[in-house]
Amino acid sequence: MQKLGFFERQERARRNTSLLVLLFTVAVVLITLVVDLIGYLATRDIEPVPHFGAWLISKQGIYTSIAVVAVVGFGSLFRWIDLAGGGDRVARMVGARQLDPSSQDPDERRLRNVVEEMAIASGVPVPDLYVMDNETAINAFVAGYSASEAVMVVTHGTLTQLSRDELQGVVAHEFSHILNSDMRINVRLIALLAGILMIGQIGQFLLGSAGRRSYTSSRDDKGRGAMIAIGLALILVGYIGLFFGRLIQSAISRQREMLADASSVQFTRNPEGIASALYRIGQTSGYFQTTSHASDVNHMCFSETVRMRFASWLASHPPLEERINAIDPALLARFRNRRRDDIKPTQPSPGVSSTATGGASLQAGLSALTEPVIGARTSPLASGTRLSESAGAVTPANEAYAQRLLTQLPDNVRTLLYTRTGAIQYCYSLIFHDMSDAERTAALQHSPEQAALALDQDMMARFYPTLEALGDAIRLPALELAMPALRKLDPQERETLEAVMGRLARSDGRVTLFEFALLSFIRRHLTPAGRRPDRVRYRRFADVSASLGTLLSLAARSATETAEEAEACYQEAIAGFESQSVSLGPLRQKVSSRELLEALNQLRGLSPMLKPAIIDACGHCILRDGQVVVREYEILRLVADQLDCPMPPLPVSQAG
Repeated sequence: MQKLGFFERQERARRNTSLLVLLFTVAVVLITLVVDLIGYLATRDIEPVPHFGAWLISKQGIYTSIAVVAVVGFGSLFRWIDLAGGGDRVARMVGARQLDPSSQDPDERRLRNVVEEMAIASGVPVPDLYVMDNETAINAFVAGYSASEAVMVVTHGTLTQLSRDELQGVVAHEFSHILNSDMRINVRLIALLAGILMIGQIGQFLLGSAGRRSYTSSRDDKGRGAMIAIGLALILVGYIGLFFGRLIQSAISRQREMLADASSVQFTRNPEGIASALYRIGQTSGYFQTTSHASDVNHMCFSETVRMRFASWLASHPPLEERINAIDPALLARFRNRRRDDIKPTQPSPGVSSTATGGASLQAGLSALTEPVIGARTSPLASGTRLSESAGAVTPANEAYAQRLLTQLPDNVRTLLYTRTGAIQYCYSLIFHDMSDAERTAALQHSPEQAALALDQDMMARFYPTLEALGDAIRLPALELAMPALRKLDPQERETLEAVMGRLARSDGRVTLFEFALLSFIRRHLTPAGRRPDRVRYRRFADVSASLGTLLSLAARSATETAEEAEACYQEAIAGFESQSVSLGPLRQKVSSRELLEALNQLRGLSPMLKPAIIDACGHCILRDGQVVVREYEILRLVADQLDCPMPPLPVSQAG
């Protein structure tokens, strides 16, 4: 299978949205024609018409068609509004319980460790975690409209029946859906399918009503017979709608599932992990038993949630054996040769992962690469490195970095990040940490009136030793760990938090690059405006040349020491964009935070296929001297986050 890059996968996700609309339209047209045909057969003896075509354009035909489209549209609109809450609403719909971060259950702690490792390694906020306690099958899914509000739902069987390697394979598969922008189309598909199935549900209601009502006269008996006939006809239409719904699920989902399997292997470098999880499902089950919404979420789960006929046509996932063979043809035979009563492998301790090549040897082999992330040494990188190729990808080095980071993070600090109060105070501490005592005293005047958001110096001070011991490289990853707690704030509290942090950052009369990055991250992932999906508005660099010049000016000046070096770096960075139709202008000697924010907001509207060039141009500035320092790394993460391109952590130097 051809390997797609992150930006190609984003573009494909946008095309899938158009395909979904097309398939939905075709399904509605065909369902409407079927209902019209039933109407024609039922009324042709009452009001004879020459043929079906004539009936379609008659008053009865037009009214029938309008009624069908209205019913389907209302059903989809109702579910669309119902799912406006995003991933949390989908999780509640299937009866899932939100996982308590302070839970001492070993299986739940293991899940959180694996998810947090993957989140840090991929550069996305940690998703909220939910468990379907009553489902013993092995299955999982992610839901939400963006990575900022993603939730991951796993069944109880997934928690208890899988080894850590198998669980890691499943989690990596689901993270692929987050990184590939698959979640949005999955939620939309639930809403559209609800409309298609609406007519069948009306038929079931009519049939049930006819069976419950008592009839006495012959006229009533005729009415009952008519209601039963209409109900049966609509149920038939409902099955036709169900067929089209399954067909749409299959058309949208199958290829994405195979790509997610391949991404899971790429992320973990352990093909046996996900393949073994798939084999376990084949030996047990992935079907939901207790929720009535198993069919609604079938297309977004790790494996099929419902049994169905004509599975080769209508299944939203390829057969399990086909998926295992696509990963490694030798694995299926190996699994079959194992004893059926084979005991599940001993669970490694939380925070430690093994791989197909051996966890200990892998950690030893990667120690030289990951050490500079926490330490003070510089990790050299080739100047020709294309940083855009790392967007949306996870390597064993990223995984090793995340595992080591979580191991070094004190338990009391990690526990604080899981609470609302602790997460809020951690955000404040990122600004207070670099202030002098006098600046901290002045900044305390900006404390909000709400007790839940008030500045707490004692709690902020509990984060300072960690920030000092682990260095600047811990700041953004720890913020990602705090995101589930911050998402629990209500809209007004989020708005107040953003405003308070803005006042704190400006209290010393200047806004540093990190403070700007921090405020941008909060705005991007917590406010309604920042979480709004990006719409492609520009398909040429000429349309955003001024904003591009502003961004590259900042990158060039931040990555160099002298004015001459900055000018040379800027000219090198813009060389790939300059043409007769595109002019980025001269190097900006000063870029204000407002100008930078406006530039990034405009660049977010670029087509996904144009964004890699921007990432690589910034990367050229950062890698000009062959090393990455924290200041430059923050520029990269800022740009990538604002362009909706998750970047994994890079080896950075504490210098600079």
